Amino acid sequence: METTMKKIQMVDLKTQYEHIKTEVDAAIQNVINNTTFINGPEVKSFQAELEKYLGVKHVIPCANGTDALQIAMMALNLQLGDEVITANFTYVATAEVIALLKLTPVLVEVNPDTFTIDPAAIEKAITPKTKAIVPVHLYGQCADMETIMKIARKHNLFVIEDVAQAIGADYTFADGKKVKGGTIGTVGCTSFFPSKNLGCYGDGGAMYTNDDKLAARLRIIANHGQSVQYIHDDIGVNSRLDSIQAAVLRVKLKHLDEYAAARNKVADYYDKAFANNPKIKTPARAKNSTHVFHQYTLVLNGVDRTQLKEFLASKDIPAMIYYPKPLHHQKAYANSAFKDSDFQTTIHLCKNVISLPMHTEMDNETLSYITENVLKFVNKS
Repeated sequence: METTMKKIQMVDLKTQYEHIKTEVDAAIQNVINNTTFINGPEVKSFQAELEKYLGVKHVIPCANGTDALQIAMMALNLQLGDEVITANFTYVATAEVIALLKLTPVLVEVNPDTFTIDPAAIEKAITPKTKAIVPVHLYGQCADMETIMKIARKHNLFVIEDVAQAIGADYTFADGKKVKGGTIGTVGCTSFFPSKNLGCYGDGGAMYTNDDKLAARLRIIANHGQSVQYIHDDIGVNSRLDSIQAAVLRVKLKHLDEYAAARNKVADYYDKAFANNPKIKTPARAKNSTHVFHQYTLVLNGVDRTQLKEFLASKDIPAMIYYPKPLHHQKAYANSAFKDSDFQTTIHLCKNVISLPMHTEMDNETLSYITENVLKFVNKS
């Protein structure tokens, strides 16, 4: 690599920080000066600002995205053995909380173009025990929420949106109504893990809903099951967003749309570089959703992915595989009811996806270097 080029990162949080350093440092110092480390003013202000940004009545901050999913399911009073439908092609946390609460994860197929949950597969999987659907807004765009909500209403099901990878994405309904991803279903759940589009400097998460009663219950469960100190009407958990993380998130929230635009610019560069190459399928854009490109993920055709990844590493270009194994192939989620024949798309994706560096600080020199090397290997395959 040329010495003039910065080290390539999958996500360059250091450079991003340098651009907002003054704001972030002042925000953190303010928390330290005030010593309001838990449930301080910064948490309440962030909550209000995120509610305004999302156009949702209630944001309930918590400790991380996995907690958000767990608390949401607890608040909906799902019972032992209830079935919860989610995508097979996703990070394990989505299924993990279902199993942790002794519910039954029902894994279904995804769309081969958008990689999000397939509504037809949802409908096919519904039984009298089904109580909820967890669509995952994977890689940065929303699932087909209009169809999913029709299915949910038809069968009287809860919808828990996993929007950890798509915060800020807009979803447009057939009638032209536009809303933010995560605000459509019964409850939305997100993560503020540092590498997320809206990431803090530690762990963090949130739930959002327009249901007043549900919001109150979410807050109670996240706070040891208490609405009044030392009065515990529910079994709860201890899941809080600390004030320093909220302070960082307040700064970054102001830049979130700017970050999404920067990511889309990177995606456009990649798209153009790889256009019409028969061995590379670039990410499709869902017709009803904007894409905020948490990841930029290619599907390879006739290319040895392992060798490509090793070749890129030899050129100091990182690449990641999200996700290398279907959930039904994981020992923890193996179930004889899940047949490979029902998951041909998921299995194909697990074998052939590869994600390239994607973040807000990428320049054309870096992008040219990455794409030239990807094409160099692919075209020789």
